[in-house]
Amino acid sequence: MARPYWSGQLRISLVSFGISLIPATESKSEIHFHEIDRETGQRVRHQKVLPESGEAVENREIVKGYEYSKGKYIPVEPEDIQNLRVASSKTIDLEQFVTVDEIDPACYEKPYFVLPENASQAEAFAVVRKALEETGKAGIGKIALAGREHLVAICAPGNPRLLGLMAYTLRFAEEMRSAEQYFAGIEAGKVDPEQLSLARELIQRKSSSFDLKKFKDEYETALRELVDARLKHVALPRQEVATARGKVIDLMDALRRSVGEENGRKKSVSGAQHRSRRKSKGEQKLKVVRSGSSSDKRRKSA
Repeated sequence: MARPYWSGQLRISLVSFGISLIPATESKSEIHFHEIDRETGQRVRHQKVLPESGEAVENREIVKGYEYSKGKYIPVEPEDIQNLRVASSKTIDLEQFVTVDEIDPACYEKPYFVLPENASQAEAFAVVRKALEETGKAGIGKIALAGREHLVAICAPGNPRLLGLMAYTLRFAEEMRSAEQYFAGIEAGKVDPEQLSLARELIQRKSSSFDLKKFKDEYETALRELVDARLKHVALPRQEVATARGKVIDLMDALRRSVGEENGRKKSVSGAQHRSRRKSKGEQKLKVVRSGSSSDKRRKSA
């Protein structure tokens, strides 16, 4: 199991208790590439050098620097940053509560699991978790992580059976670009009622419960197949060519065809399920008949 990434206090007014944050995501399955020389196959390494002398600089000799004027820097040592007295480095103070739906999805950065730090914190943790779940609210505060301060939202998980909390780091307002600025040039346009009806029907027919496990990273899979083929010195896997579709120019025609395809797919799936159920019932009936025949034979032999 992953280790806590941050430990500290969660505070609401005069109520405070210890919590631990664990990253809710991981990227261990990703394929990573290095840069190599095409002819020799040797890895290319990038050195940190001084621009004037070309002399390489060791990592231990490198510190952060703030450029206050062109080419002039103020050095900042790692200890200086670590010793910054920022309240959010040890305490998340929930200053406000909002309805979860109020938070623009574009604000979300990274999710974390929130657990009580130890058994003695469990009672206060459970009360706050239940209150957030029943009110549908998220607590907004700030947390210092990875060398910077983040806005954070803490709320109950969507699944009521999960007894922890979720924390999501959020972007500050100054990091967000204005949607109005980019969408301002889009004209409203006139929506045809029949086209809208077909679009709604298409969306309805393709609607189902969201299951994250249904979606796979096909690009990552293709990369892995490519690497495996190189290692085994075999031909590269052939890419499946998508079936060419007829060119559709008219929007109404495209909507009608799409709805028609969904109707056909639905009937096909429904028919397959019906045949499967009918086959299953037939097998059960056959088992009963066979079982009866065996009983008759035993009675006759007796």
